Amino acid sequence: MLENSFRAEFGRAPERLFSSPGRAEVVGNHTDHNRGKVLVSALSCDILCLVAPRSDGIVDLRAEAFSPVRFDVRDLAGREREKGKSVSLARGVCRYFTAHGYPVGGFSAVTHSNVFRGAGVSSSAAFEVLVAEILNVLYCEGKVPPLVRAKAAQYAENVYFGKPCGLLDQCGIAFGGFNKIDFFDVDSPAVEPVPAPAGYEIVLVNTGASHASLTSCYADVRREMGEVASALGKSVLREVAPQELLEALPRVRQKVSDRALLRAFHFFEENARVDAAADALKAGDTERFLTAVRESGRSSLAYLQNCYVPGEISQPLALAVKLGEVYLKDGALRMMGGGFAGATIAFLREGTGEEYLRAMSRVFGRENVHRASLRPTGTREV
Repeated sequence: MLENSFRAEFGRAPERLFSSPGRAEVVGNHTDHNRGKVLVSALSCDILCLVAPRSDGIVDLRAEAFSPVRFDVRDLAGREREKGKSVSLARGVCRYFTAHGYPVGGFSAVTHSNVFRGAGVSSSAAFEVLVAEILNVLYCEGKVPPLVRAKAAQYAENVYFGKPCGLLDQCGIAFGGFNKIDFFDVDSPAVEPVPAPAGYEIVLVNTGASHASLTSCYADVRREMGEVASALGKSVLREVAPQELLEALPRVRQKVSDRALLRAFHFFEENARVDAAADALKAGDTERFLTAVRESGRSSLAYLQNCYVPGEISQPLALAVKLGEVYLKDGALRMMGGGFAGATIAFLREGTGEEYLRAMSRVFGRENVHRASLRPTGTREV
């Protein structure tokens, strides 16, 4: 079917097939942008893309789940009118490549996606990294490292699209597998593979709310954490010791909001949870891993405060977290991703969880309850 779509759109046969996965943030909520630690995995859902190179320098991408993309790679300046649109992501990736000495060129492409949008598995990052991998294969002889492709995608989202994200999503998708990533050295983050929890499956619940209008909420998290660091003379929270903040709390509280302080404490404790979860998995201690997942979810709700939009009485993500506490008997659940809307991730022991699945399907719709598996590979040519 996808090949027929390509032929209908471009009047020729495609030459290559690519797959770009979604990602699961397992532990490490809103830590990456302050050079923290995360536990992240690629997921089995993906964007499939058929591609053929072009000689005229035009990128023409007909994306099923995104707005149409068409531009000339000889004109890569950002456009204010393109912010928030798919074309800005693709143009921004091309600009990063050229700025770092990598060649780019045109291509025709069509996509089919089963990565559900606006629900915490980062469809935008899957799209960005897909564009980077297409350029890598078609024009760079496959020599662009995963980290560079991830940074190109982040640059596109930050500068061209206008969303101030960290590097977690893009790294999770570019590297693939299940990894602990430490962003202390953001130019060369430490990527350490860890084993997946044995005997557990993943269930994602899309709560039905979109991230589309929430950029300012994400920006506030990053900005407020930065304000706490700045009040202590540092550029990011990773440069601050938790005890240093505690000792300076009366002085710092005169400069920043209490919410900013709570978000800073979440950051410190979340980094420790990433270490605990990774160590537990390496030791085969699944219960200790699940405890870290649960604690991460509670901290996001209580201290990071990104399970609902401030002032909104519609709070489907917080409701999903609560229902998980009620119905999930053998496993762990937390919100996932940027938050304020989106999805929960649950680890369920295989062969259990039917009551949980029925309850979440009844409230949020069966079409929004997804069984998923961890994917060992990142974005790649198939």
